[in-house]
Amino acid sequence: MNTSLANSARMVWAALRMLLVLTVVTGIVYPLVVTGIGQAAFHDKANGSMVKVEGTEVGSKLIGQSWNIEGTDKPDPKWFQGRPSNSGYDPLTTGSSQLGASDPTLVKNVKAAKKQVAEFNGVPESKVPVDAVTGSASAIDPDISTGYADIQVKRVAKANGLTEAQLQKLVDDHTTSRTLGFMGEPHVNVLELNIALKELTEK
Repeated sequence: MNTSLANSARMVWAALRMLLVLTVVTGIVYPLVVTGIGQAAFHDKANGSMVKVEGTEVGSKLIGQSWNIEGTDKPDPKWFQGRPSNSGYDPLTTGSSQLGASDPTLVKNVKAAKKQVAEFNGVPESKVPVDAVTGSASAIDPDISTGYADIQVKRVAKANGLTEAQLQKLVDDHTTSRTLGFMGEPHVNVLELNIALKELTEK
């Protein structure tokens, strides 16, 4: 009996020591090492890819945001607009509408959005690209297609007193090509584009 108890006690003590060691290694040492590597080698990405203007954080280039007229829910004609967001660009409530492609509600919403985008940018509805009227799976996509950026050039140029050529060059300069030349589609980061636009209007 005593031998059995002694063996059990040794096993329990060994298990407790292993628990303590693994807790320290996986709960303290490993996270600190990974965090240190991230901060040293990928400082910008590890901190959310935040973008600063004159020392002030204005957003993350990984998260879309609203470009409405201040205090309203109306898009500001002075800025390039991003993809629609089902979550109101709230990164804490991301996700799509979960409506299927043939869902009557989605079809109705897309038709209404296409008409609104066309009127807002002064283009025919046939020129409105898909990403201008549909949200992404995350609802906070920071990028738009070059097609959506292009149809906004005339409106943004007029609202800011710039030429269309100036704005088109700005879009072209901020267009990211396909990854490795064949994956994905060319796209434009809306936050970075609007920051460049602000700099251009202040010259």
